[in-house]
Amino acid sequence: MVDTHLARTRFLDRSDERDALDRLVAGTRAGRSGVLVLRGEAGIGKTALLGYLSGGAEGCRIVRASGVESEMELAFAGLHALCTPVLKHLDRLPAPQRAALRTAFGMSAGPPPDRFLVGLAVLSLLAEVAEEQPLICIIDDVQWLDLVSVQTLAFVARRLLAERIGLVFALRTSAEKHHLEGLPELVIEGLAAPDASQLLDAVVPGRLDAPVRDQILGEAGGNPLALVELARSGKQIAAAGGFGLPMKMPLTSRIEQGFVDQLEPLPAETRRLLLLAAAEPVGDVTLLWRAAERLDIGLGAALPAEEIGLIEIGTRVRFRHPLVRSAAYRVATASERREAHRALAHGTDAHLDPDRRAWHRARAVAGPDESVAGELERSADRAYSRGGLAAAAAFLQQAALLTPDPAARAERSLAAARAKLDVADTAAASSLLAAASLEPMDPFRRARLDLLRAQIVFAEQRGRDAPPLLLNAAKRLDPLDPAMARETYLEAMAAAVYAGRLGTGPDEREVAEAARAANHTLGPGATDQLFGALVTRFTDGYEAAVQPLRRALRLFGEPDASSADRRWMWLACRLAQDLWDDDLWHELATCGARVARETGALHLLPNVLNHLAALNIHCGALETAESAVEETDSIAEATGMPPLKFGAAMLAAVRGDKHEALALFDWGRRNVTARGEGSAIARLWWLTALLHNSHGDYGEALAAARRANEHEDPILHSWARVELIEASVRSGGPLEEANSALDRLTRVTRASGTEWALGIEARCRALLTNDEALYQESLERLGRSRAVTDLARSRLVFGEWLRRENRRMDAREHLRTAHEMFSRMGASAFAERARRELWATGETARKRTTENFSELTAQETQIAHLAAQGRTNPEIAAQLFISPRTVEYHLGKVFPKLGISSRKELRRVLPGMEGAASS
Repeated sequence: MVDTHLARTRFLDRSDERDALDRLVAGTRAGRSGVLVLRGEAGIGKTALLGYLSGGAEGCRIVRASGVESEMELAFAGLHALCTPVLKHLDRLPAPQRAALRTAFGMSAGPPPDRFLVGLAVLSLLAEVAEEQPLICIIDDVQWLDLVSVQTLAFVARRLLAERIGLVFALRTSAEKHHLEGLPELVIEGLAAPDASQLLDAVVPGRLDAPVRDQILGEAGGNPLALVELARSGKQIAAAGGFGLPMKMPLTSRIEQGFVDQLEPLPAETRRLLLLAAAEPVGDVTLLWRAAERLDIGLGAALPAEEIGLIEIGTRVRFRHPLVRSAAYRVATASERREAHRALAHGTDAHLDPDRRAWHRARAVAGPDESVAGELERSADRAYSRGGLAAAAAFLQQAALLTPDPAARAERSLAAARAKLDVADTAAASSLLAAASLEPMDPFRRARLDLLRAQIVFAEQRGRDAPPLLLNAAKRLDPLDPAMARETYLEAMAAAVYAGRLGTGPDEREVAEAARAANHTLGPGATDQLFGALVTRFTDGYEAAVQPLRRALRLFGEPDASSADRRWMWLACRLAQDLWDDDLWHELATCGARVARETGALHLLPNVLNHLAALNIHCGALETAESAVEETDSIAEATGMPPLKFGAAMLAAVRGDKHEALALFDWGRRNVTARGEGSAIARLWWLTALLHNSHGDYGEALAAARRANEHEDPILHSWARVELIEASVRSGGPLEEANSALDRLTRVTRASGTEWALGIEARCRALLTNDEALYQESLERLGRSRAVTDLARSRLVFGEWLRRENRRMDAREHLRTAHEMFSRMGASAFAERARRELWATGETARKRTTENFSELTAQETQIAHLAAQGRTNPEIAAQLFISPRTVEYHLGKVFPKLGISSRKELRRVLPGMEGAASS
C-alpha cells in the first residue's frame, strides 16, 4: 500500500512559503521580531506549514493555540490557551498588567480589566519569556478564535519590533474583514498541476481512468486536503466514473462531505464518541471519558476512528483536521447533539468551570428553561468581571432566548443589547432590541429600550439624528429613574452640541430647557453638577454659567471622582477651553490621561489625549503635542474607534503646513458632513482661518472665519471670532463686521476673566483701535497664562503695527522674539511671517537649525520626549504599548542621530520641550 501518512506530511513545492517561515525563525533567533499571517482556503496546507515551522524552530520555545468554532463566544479562551504554558513569568509584570491578566484569565476576582491593558500585559509576558529563549507563537484557525483573543493578539503583533518573538497566524480565506489586516501576509495557493498530480498518485492505490483522474484534479483546484479526502472516498470516485463528482457544494463543504463519507461506515458507538469529542472543544480527555461513561460508550469505541487517522486521543483529544470535527458534529441529529452536550455538562465541574458547563447546558435543552437561562446570566456576570464583554453579551443573548417568562425575557434582552452596544456590535444590539420590543414591558423597560436605541444612533453617527431620540428617552425616564434621566439629558445636550447647525431636531437650548423643566434635585457629584451647569449654560447664557461650570469641572479633577464621572472627562476638557481657563484645561487633561493610564481605561484615553495635544499646542510645545497625536492615532487604530483628529488638525494648522492641513480639513469636512456633525465643521473652518492667517493670506482667512461663524460651534464659538478680527483688519476691508465680532467676543472674555481670555481681547481690540497700551496689556496678560502660542502671535502683530508706524527699532525687538518663539516651537508659517516683517525693518532673522531632530521618526520623537521627561524604559513601554526592549532599540537610534550620548542631554537638544504638559 501507499504510505498515505507520508503523502500527507511530505511537502510538494511550497518552497517560497517554507523560505518565509525559515526567515522568520532566523530573524527571531537574531533578536528581530517577526509576524506572518498564512491565509488560504480550508485544506490548502496552512496547518501543515505550521507543523513545518514547529519542526524547524530548533532552539526556540514554542507556544500554540488553535481556534475552535464552538468556543468563539468564550472570552480570552484562545489567549488563555496560548499563555498558559508561560504563566509562571506573570509575577515579573508590572502590577496593573499582572492584575489585568489574572482577572481576564479567571485567576483572581476584580473589576473588569481594559482589554488593551490585557494586550499590553500579554506583550510584556511574551517579551519576558523571550528574554530567556527565542519564542515562536503559533495560532491556527484564527477565524474561530474568540473576538477578544484575536484583537489582543493583533494588538501585540503590531507592537513587536526588537523582541525575540515570532508570531505566526493561520487564517481561512474569507470575504469578511478580519482583525489581522495590515500585518505581513502570505496567501497560500493551491498546488501546481505537477505537484497535485504527484500527490493524487501517492494517495490513490491503483490506476485511475484518465477522465476520473482529470476531474478530481480539476475540481480539487490544487487543494491538498481535497485531493487526499476526495480521492480516498470510494463513493466520490465511483460517482466520477459515470456521472461526475457532486461538486455543487462549496469546496469546504465538499471536503467535509468526504469526511462524512469516512464516518458513515464506523460503528454507531464510535460515531457517538466522535460527536462527544466534537462538542467538547477543549480536548480534555478526562471530561471526554466521563461523558462517554454516562452514555455507556466503552473505551474501545475510539479504535476504529484512530486506525483511519480521524482522531488522536492521547494527553489531549485532537482531530486530524477541523473539518473532521465539523463533520462529526453536523452529521448528528439535533437530539443526538443535545444528548452529547447534556453528558458533557454533567461531566463538567460546576465549581471549576461553571461557564463551560452553562454553555453545554444551553445547547442541551430543546426549549426555554429558566434554570439554564439563570446559569447563563451568572456566567455573563463572571464574564463582565473578567472584562469579557463579548462573552457576556453572548451569554445574555442565549439566556434571553431560553427565558420562558416574557417580562424576564425582555429584561435579559435589554441587558444583552446593552452588552452588545458596549462591544460596539450595534447590529446585534439593534436586533435584540427589536426582539425585546415584541415582549410586554413596563414603562421603565420601555424607556430603557428607547434609550438604547438612541445610544446606538449616537454611537454609529454622533450627528444630527441622535438628539431627538435621546431627549425623548430622557423624558420617559424622568418619572422612573431621575439619575438615569439626568445622564440621558446630559448625553442629549452633548449630542446636540455635536450636531450643531446640522441638527434636525432639538438644539442644545431646547434640550436644556426640557431638562430644567424636569426640576431635578442635583447630587454633589461631578456629573450631576456638570448637568446643572450645562443647563444654565444653554438656557441663561455663557455669563451665568461660568462659575457653576468652573465648580463642576474642578470636581472631575478630584482624586475621589468616580469612574462614572470620568466617563465625561472629554466633555469637561472641552468646556475648560470654552471657559478660556487654561489652568483648568491643563489640570483636567493631565489628570484624565494619568487616570486613564493607571486604570487602563483606553476608551477614555484617546479622547483625553486629543485634548492634551491641543493643550500642548496652546502651550507652544508642538513636538510634545505630536507625541500625543501619534498615541491617539495608535490607540484609536488598535481599538477600532473612529479617528479623533482635532489635535492633529490643530497641529497642522499652527505648524502652517498648507498641503497636509488642507487635505486633513477637506477629509474631515466630508466625514463629519455625512454624519451631520456641525460643530466639527465649525472647528475645521476656524482652523482653516488660522492656517491662512499664519501665512498672511488674510482674504482667504476672512472667508474661512465667516464660514466658521455660519456653523458656529455651540461651545468653542469665540475662537473663530479672533481669527475673523485679525483677518478683517489685515485685509483692509470695512471694519463693521470685525467690531461686531469684538463685541460678541468681549461678552465672553469679560465673563471668563482669565488672563488668557483678557489677553486675547486686548490684542483684538488693539488691532481695531491701534492702541499701543492694549498691545502691551495683551503681552503682559498672556505672559501670565499658559498661552505661549498666543503670546508669540501678540508679539508678532504688535511688531507689525510698530513697523507700520515707522518705529523700526521697537518693532525689531518684538518681531525678533516672535520669530525665535515660532521657530523654536516649529510654527513655520508664523515664523516666516515674522521673518518677512523683520527683514522689512532692515534686520535678517537668524535661521534656527533642526536638521538632526528632523531625522527622527515619529515614534523615535515620541520616545525621546518621554525619556527627556524622566520616564524609564518600562514606563515609556507601558505608555506607548510596546516592550521595554523596543524602547531601548529606538533610543539606541535616537542618541547618534541627535549627537548625544545620554538621556540627560535630551531635554537640552529637543525643541518644543518648554512648557510641555506631561500626561
